[in-house]
Amino acid sequence: MATPKELSDFLAQAERRAYKQAAYAVRDNHAALDIVQDAMMRLAEKYGAQPANELPMLFQRILQNAIRDYFRRQKVRNLWTTLLSSFSGGNDGEDEHDPLETLAGDAGDSNDPEVQVGRSQTLTIIEHALQKLPARQREAFLLRYWHDMNVAETAAAMGCSEGSVKTHCSRAVHALASTLRTEGVEL
Repeated sequence: MATPKELSDFLAQAERRAYKQAAYAVRDNHAALDIVQDAMMRLAEKYGAQPANELPMLFQRILQNAIRDYFRRQKVRNLWTTLLSSFSGGNDGEDEHDPLETLAGDAGDSNDPEVQVGRSQTLTIIEHALQKLPARQREAFLLRYWHDMNVAETAAAMGCSEGSVKTHCSRAVHALASTLRTEGVEL
């Protein structure tokens, strides 16, 4: 059984990666923060008494479910927002921003417009390539290569066999590489 200190230490260690994962998935920093906080609360409330070695897999599963719940809620909200916005006459584009700009900020701050445009175009291509992947392939790819989980950990988090994880990852890598080559991105 995990002690309160072990649970606290685990949450402190997992916080940053979980936030990055949620922010990348939902493309909204505030929503990502809420998702991570909710996932942490669920872990502490419902699974705090579990052994410490099971916490990473449980937390990853809770976080993935929270992200899926967010998208389900957004689908309903977007339907009503779209329907209601058709009645308004104005078209405000002020709220639009590039969601990958926050991710691109870590890649170096170049003032050269050509470098900035190239980076922006590459990130857009990568974003579209990831979005084209089936959900399970995208999930396996992100867990394995973004979160550096091994095959067993990824299988436990996704609730499938290790062979399925390997298959999903292999297909995702091949699909991404093919899409990026087609778009002219050098690998």
